[in-house]
Parts: sequence; C-alpha cells; structure tokens
Amino acid sequence: KGPGPYFYISGSNGAGLVSIYCQRRGWQRIYDNRRQDYALKWCEIKCRETYYHFKEGEQLLYQIPNNRVLTSKIGLLSCLREQERVMKKVGRSSNSKLLKMEEFFPESFRLDLKDERNAFFEICKEEQIWICKPSCSNQGRGIFLLKNPAAANTLQAKLHSSERDLPSKRVQCRAPQARIVQRYIHQPLLLEGKKFDVRSYLLIACTAPYVLFFAQGYVRLTCTNYDAMSDDLTVHLTNQYMQKKNSLYSQLKDETVWRMEHFNSYVNEKFTKTDGLPKDWVFTVFTKRMQQIMLQCFLAAKHKLDRKLGYFDLIGCDFLIDENFKVWLLEMNANPALHTDCKVLRDIIPTVVYESLGKRGNHRVAGADNDITLLLPWNKDILLLSACHMESTEISTRCRPRKSKLSLAMLPLERNKWLIFLL
Repeated sequence: KGPGPYFYISGSNGAGLVSIYCQRRGWQRIYDNRRQDYALKWCEIKCRETYYHFKEGEQLLYQIPNNRVLTSKIGLLSCLREQERVMKKVGRSSNSKLLKMEEFFPESFRLDLKDERNAFFEICKEEQIWICKPSCSNQGRGIFLLKNPAAANTLQAKLHSSERDLPSKRVQCRAPQARIVQRYIHQPLLLEGKKFDVRSYLLIACTAPYVLFFAQGYVRLTCTNYDAMSDDLTVHLTNQYMQKKNSLYSQLKDETVWRMEHFNSYVNEKFTKTDGLPKDWVFTVFTKRMQQIMLQCFLAAKHKLDRKLGYFDLIGCDFLIDENFKVWLLEMNANPALHTDCKVLRDIIPTVVYESLGKRGNHRVAGADNDITLLLPWNKDILLLSACHMESTEISTRCRPRKSKLSLAMLPLERNKWLIFLL
C-alpha cells in the first residue's frame, strides 16, 4: 500500500490512457473493486457494485448510472418525443431555439411496442430503406437493413412468431431484444465516393450542477465506395469495428479516419463554390448545429439522469450529413470507443481522455483531500464550479455567480469548444 491517491479501472476501453494520466500525477492503481478509498473509478461496464459506497463530492466515478436514458436508442427516442410533446403543448415560440425532431432525427419506430410496430409495418410498403438497430448495442452489432417490403414482411413474421411463442408471463424468460427501426438516410454526402459520419463528444463533467463540454472528434469513412443497395454492412456502417471486417481495411486503415481539419479543407475545396457553402462550413455552421443538437438531446434527458457530485460521463455523438448538407443525429453512445487503431486516432483520443479527466489547478471542491483535485475539466479559459456556486468570473460577465437557478449559458472558448452551464 502506498499513500495514494488511488484509482481503479475496470475493462480495457481507454484503460491504458487513464492509467498513464493518473500515474503521471503520482496516483496509484488498485485492483479491488470493493475498496472504498479510491479517488477515481473508471468502469467500462456498469454494475451495482461499482456505485456502492460512493462518496459524493470526494470521489470521481465514470459513467452516470442511468445514462441509458440518453445513450440507448429507445431512451433517447423517448426523451426527444417527450420533449416534442411538451413543446407542442406550451408552444414552440417560447422555445424557438429548440429544433423539431424531424429537423435532425430520422423518423423512428419502436418495435417493442405493438401499436408502434404495427404502425411501422403499415407504412413500410414502398421501396424505401430502413435500418433496424438494437436499443442498447454499439459498434454496429445486431444492425441490419430493410431494403424492400419483402424484407419488412419477413421481419414482421419473425416478430409475430416470437411474440406468439413467448411462454406465460408467470414464467421468467428472457424478453426479445428491444429494437428501433429508423428511416435510412440513403443519399448521404460522400467523401471521394465513400460514406462517412462524424464522431464528436459531449462531456458531462459534473452533474451537480451540470457542466457540459463539447469537443470535436474525427471523421469516419468506409473502405469501399457507397452503394445504397449493397448487402455489405461495411458499406453502410462507418465505425472501426465494422470496417475491420472489410478485406481492404489493413491497407486502407489510415484512410478510414480523417481529422476535422482535413474534412474542413476538403469541403472548402469541393463544395464551397459548387454548393454555395460559406468558407469553413465545417467549423462554423456544422459545428454549431452539432452543438445545438447535443444540447437539445441533453435537455430532453437531464431531468431523468442520476445526479451526484462526482459522476461524470463521456458521450460519443455520431452525425451524418446528407447530400443537401442537412445534419442528422444518428445516435449517442455511452462508453465510446477510445482505441487508437490508426494515426489520426493516436493523436486525437489521448487528448479526449486527458481533457475529460481534467487538469490540476488551484480550484478544489470543498471536502476533497488536499492532495486530490476533483477533476472538473478546465484550462485557463474555462470557468470552474465548486460544489454549490461559481467561484470565477474570468470568462464572461453574462454568467454571474448566484445561488438561485441559472439560465442556460453557452460560452464560446476556442474556435471549436463551448462550455455550457446548467443548474
């Protein structure tokens, strides 16, 4: 046993980077999840034991326990629908900054609800493409396309058979995997003929009060050219887990991920004149839209999230741009992949992890040990929050310290970073 502080890591996703970050600061790793004297606990998979004996305000714990309300397909869909109903009821003019779902989220149906399932199969009679996703999976697992009415009919028969064959409700059984089906964006913008999406990050650095950060991520491309009717899922799904299944991946690995600067230069060169886009559209219009959508999704779910000082979360947000430059949110992912499989990721991911954990400074949370900073991410330009009030006004006089409820404030920092405060 050393003097500490101690950190505990469970799972492999990001483990090496978290360990490097902590050890550089003189922290010591422990391997017993039952120990209660940790300063930081980073767990890839949530389990009840992880949250036992958590000391609010004194410890850091990665992943909000019920983040599924924001990061599962059904959770996010339900929150956005609830928000939409409220907006229609109170009048959207009073919340004019909120988008309509149809402006950023593909039309979706829950297949676990009979009425909704039937409604989907009623409209799925034309030659349209739909994508079926498990609610809680990631990395493209369990996803398939419905390209025609025959495929939809096959799925309908399968679901009907599963429902009919379920044993009595009095007997415990494993329910069928909950799924949603979404209208497939079949005419995406292409980069050199390939489909792509953009992974960006929402960091919930603190939940009491809420402190959110936006971070640019990277562009993910497929190995092969896009064909809407292809049966090869690596043509449709851009994540690295899926692309590794393509026979070309080993030779094209470094071409499947672009920096945002590369993407911005490409758009400037190829589309600024032909499509009338403003210069640096990626870092202006597109980035602002991503931030707007992320914030709206968070606002839709925040009243459901568990709140304790010390909980923090990193959410991977995936966006697609269609051929008309409309921005669509595909999904929000808990525990986003933090692997460094190619050159661009080796440059980007460590920074994401290190900034998520934060930097040491003079601001400490009341109650924390003198040698342990509660690691709210910050830099010299970012306002820090203590447990109950704001202690600095160095950024903006528009957001003054006070104990009453704060209105929403989005403060521009660097070109591509924003800080959002909520209480």
